[in-house]
Amino acid sequence: QVQLVESGGGLVQPGGSPRLSCAASGLTFSWYDMSWYRQAPGKERELVAAIVGITKAGGTNYADSVKGRFTISRDNTKKTVYLQMNSLKPEDTAVYYCNARWGARDHWGQGTQVTVSS
Repeated sequence: QVQLVESGGGLVQPGGSPRLSCAASGLTFSWYDMSWYRQAPGKERELVAAIVGITKAGGTNYADSVKGRFTISRDNTKKTVYLQMNSLKPEDTAVYYCNARWGARDHWGQGTQVTVSS
């Protein structure tokens, strides 16, 4: 059974730099493309950042709104993907979801709330 467990969210002050983690189990992690999505109240879920698996060329991809502020990375030995978030803004407030995708296989975590407020 595939499980994705996010952690690292919470209340953060504007300008803060939290790091989200997503620990995966039950899958060949290194094969999977891993992504972070977010969903703010009243808005659709949107892609924040993505990093490909080892079977593909290429690297990372970011939403324009987070380029230069967020960094996605992965540790295949720990089966974990990270999202380093810097210079947070109130508009970054959302539930952040981890996604693992390989072919038709598509898995989601339960999400972690990030609230940016002073």
